[in-house]
Amino acid sequence: MKSRIAFVAFNTFREAVRDRVLYNLIAFALLISAAAILVGEISIDVERLVVINLGLTAVSLFGVVIAIFIGIGLVSKEIDKKTLYTVLSRPVRRWEFVVGKFFGLTGTLVVNTFFMAIGVFLALLYVARHFEKADLPVLAALYFIVLEFFVVCALALFFSSFSTPIMSALFTFALFAVGSLSDELRGFARMATGLKGALMTVCAYVVPNFSAFNIINQAAHGDGVPGRLILYNTLYALLYSTIAISGAVLIFQRRNLK
Repeated sequence: MKSRIAFVAFNTFREAVRDRVLYNLIAFALLISAAAILVGEISIDVERLVVINLGLTAVSLFGVVIAIFIGIGLVSKEIDKKTLYTVLSRPVRRWEFVVGKFFGLTGTLVVNTFFMAIGVFLALLYVARHFEKADLPVLAALYFIVLEFFVVCALALFFSSFSTPIMSALFTFALFAVGSLSDELRGFARMATGLKGALMTVCAYVVPNFSAFNIINQAAHGDGVPGRLILYNTLYALLYSTIAISGAVLIFQRRNLK
């Protein structure tokens, strides 16, 4: 079982790297380099804030876009190219195919994030001339961004298991946008009353809480990250991803591929 999942994951990783990630890294490197040069004449404290905010935001946005646009095509592309039938003709179960695709895509994004993180720290070293203890929260912010990618990948795979690529992209982008404002959504739900308040409360807790993963501003100011927040976000991302992937597996198991 593990070897079959690893086989699907490795092929997904190889295809994703060959098709898209290299171009993303080049664009990211150019963006960070340009930002470091543009803020070169500003005071050191502002330089650091700009580089960290811009760098981490770029990592997050680039990664989310890759997660969605690769994730929504993982299933549909295999069906269109008829390669899915070849894979499933081997002793590979449908749930192993979905789980393998998820691990392959998340593995791609982890590697992608690693290299982009190197770009962030090189730009930070360029403008600040040295690293300091206040830079440690940047690592926590990067870790939370990776957890964010896990949830986005799981959602993209979930929607792609029953919908077209365009609709899957719209659904995933919509959930990401709403989830990024989940704190505000919970605030509105507390102020609303009656049926409207109940519906908003349900939506506030069903929609993924992406705002919990966003500590970019805190990292830029060197604020520490509580250990309980790291634990909470880790468990939350794993649980939400597991639920979404389980839903994708259940739907894909019953899908007519003919």
